[in-house]
Amino acid sequence: MSKIPIVALIGQTNAGKSSILNRMAKKNIAIVAREEGTTRDSVVATIDNAFILIDTAGLKDPSDDFEASIQDQIADAIDSADMIIVTLDSSKYFDQKDARIAKDALKSKKPVFLVLNKCDLKESLPVEEFRALGIAPENIYYTSATTGQGIADLRKSLESILSGTGRSRPSSRGERPHTSAAASGMPRKNDSQTLLKLALIGRPNVGKSSLFNALGKKQQAIVSSRQGTTRDINRVAVKYKSRELEILDTAGLRRPGKREVGIEKFSAIRSLAAIEEADVCALLVDATEPHSKLDQTLAGQIVKAGKGIVVVVTKADLMEQTTDDLLDDLELDFDFLPFAPVIITSSETGQNVTKLFELALEIDSNRHLQIKTAELNKILNDAILSHTPAGLKNTRPKPKYIVQTDTCPPWFVVHGHDLGLLHWSWKRFLERKIREKYPLVGTPIEISYRNDSGDSDK
Repeated sequence: MSKIPIVALIGQTNAGKSSILNRMAKKNIAIVAREEGTTRDSVVATIDNAFILIDTAGLKDPSDDFEASIQDQIADAIDSADMIIVTLDSSKYFDQKDARIAKDALKSKKPVFLVLNKCDLKESLPVEEFRALGIAPENIYYTSATTGQGIADLRKSLESILSGTGRSRPSSRGERPHTSAAASGMPRKNDSQTLLKLALIGRPNVGKSSLFNALGKKQQAIVSSRQGTTRDINRVAVKYKSRELEILDTAGLRRPGKREVGIEKFSAIRSLAAIEEADVCALLVDATEPHSKLDQTLAGQIVKAGKGIVVVVTKADLMEQTTDDLLDDLELDFDFLPFAPVIITSSETGQNVTKLFELALEIDSNRHLQIKTAELNKILNDAILSHTPAGLKNTRPKPKYIVQTDTCPPWFVVHGHDLGLLHWSWKRFLERKIREKYPLVGTPIEISYRNDSGDSDK
């Protein structure tokens, strides 16, 4: 998967940025209210697996004067985003603050869109009133986050430019958007011989940059004991056993309450973007510190994204507890990752550093595994015979057959009757049965349940 771009929604309060994000994401992620300044934290959504959209309102501390923080917010967005959307209320004439926002965005030389929101209101002004802002006419869009008008066309244009396939025709005011196909939720297929991307993910100061340097055999990243040194994604290309790999070193992620304002929040978004971009993620945990809730959260984000995962224990040369005790702690703290391999490393001594390459290749191969339908149905039938599926309210769900529909990660669909009533324990049991035959080390798997009527229950 190629780099996932970041698109930043910026503008003054109450222009509708949060509502636009919710519309594009097709669910309520941001808190929306009529009061100005409702959003006091950056909100993130991945749109159609094509780009990451962020609502930048509230990047500063809530106690700061929001008006005074506008320019800092713009500077952070310009520094970290790949595309900028200036959002205005189309029912109001723009003021000096709006003009300054647009000017600073254009100075970035990055693609800049102007979204004139609330076009459903009778007071909405004609586009000529906004031409003086200097944004290219073909990049001006009228939208209504309330009705959805113009949102689909805006999204298509963003995806077109970010993918390099050209520029979509701008929508005209009053024109209803075409309905685009929603994201299927199915992972994209990949070629196992293409570039393999390995992302180093973890808390600050856990040793990502040191491992990055050891893997790349060059001082590609700045190594420092000061937390938060790496703010963007550093990359190095290597070849291992004739396979080309790209290693991504990401900014460390603190707990949300501990993140600094502004640029560090964008750095956190970059780290999440790296997870989306990568094929395999190495989750780094420090051998000298207790594992935290954030380590578990990061692991969950990797699995949710369907990426391969290996737990890498760093700083083994400083470890005080025994290896057995460490592995016991990891098994307890990451009990939801029984399929994830663990390696204990030291960037200082070189211990097990190259083993990460071996595991990355193995995990990538597992992610591409395709299992024959006959084999899958034998596993399903054995599971039914050994543990009859039970449902809710004395129902008897009836799984009939199973097929694999995708890879990266492996995705299976069980067909049958009343599958929406299957108990979660039986679903977990079926996954265990599949992994007994095909361990699929380092890769999550997806199992969906589809009734013969067409209804689906994941």
